Amino acid sequence: MTTTVSKTAAIVAMMLLLSITCQAQLSSTFYANSCPNALSTIRTTIRSAIASERRMAASLIRLHFHDCFVQGCDASILLDEAPSISSEKTAVQNNNSARGYNVIDKAKAEVEKVCPGVVSCADILAVAARDASEYVGGPTWTVKLGRRDSTTASRSLAESNLPRFTDSLERLTSLFGSKGLSARDMVALSGSHTIGQAQCLTFRDRIYNASDIDAGFASTRRRGCPANQGDSNLAPLDLVTPNSFDNNYFKNLIQKKGLLQSDQVLFSGTSTDSIVSEYSNNQDTFKSDFATAMIKMGDIDPLTGSSGIIRSVCSAAV
Repeated sequence: MTTTVSKTAAIVAMMLLLSITCQAQLSSTFYANSCPNALSTIRTTIRSAIASERRMAASLIRLHFHDCFVQGCDASILLDEAPSISSEKTAVQNNNSARGYNVIDKAKAEVEKVCPGVVSCADILAVAARDASEYVGGPTWTVKLGRRDSTTASRSLAESNLPRFTDSLERLTSLFGSKGLSARDMVALSGSHTIGQAQCLTFRDRIYNASDIDAGFASTRRRGCPANQGDSNLAPLDLVTPNSFDNNYFKNLIQKKGLLQSDQVLFSGTSTDSIVSEYSNNQDTFKSDFATAMIKMGDIDPLTGSSGIIRSVCSAAV
């Protein structure tokens, strides 16, 4: 009798464990039955936004990245300030820099019309990044879904976990490593800067004072970034093909034409030089590795199953 009870208990425990494990797994078909038009609805909004402003593609990829590096991929970056919420939007690395919130809000609103209360803001961020990459000629990948949304955010974690434009290679490698991403993942993900732009404030010191920078490139960039004004003036991170998702970003680094110091350190006589060289010579390898790294990044500490919530509005934990 005791043996039978023990076996039954063991079976129940195993079934419970399997149930929990299944809940915790992300799946590309997560909304196949509950919201079959979710992905096409999100895609329509994303493509429309980028068609209106090409720069938005890089912004949406960055928004997903800045979400996943703080508390995991839980849409915490989208939460506004509230009595119980310390908004990540005002962290140093995001304030007046991170953008695309309105695009995600629009995508969420459209999805809510189709299937209210089903699709998480965290999943919309992940899908938006993929759709943005594909729209501007970058790689595509199968997005795993099933994330749920956080009810909290952390400005302090954002400021400690997100890279800064002045970071050293050691600092960057440590940050990415703490999220389970390799140096190769880090270099590949940095390649999205090929379609990005930066504010004068973030590269002024480099173009006026750095020694590891091409003189002609620095001179060109000074025209749009005066020494004592124009902090918000924008410049493309890739001078050659700023509107195309290609490998020119890496070719620029080899020529000492990295706009941000945190870009140029990837090719500065150190361990990542060989990866930069490989990507500069093989665009297909770069794009393949970028897609792989984006999938890995999307797996960082998601809330699943009974954890978290499905927000009806991405900016509020209700």
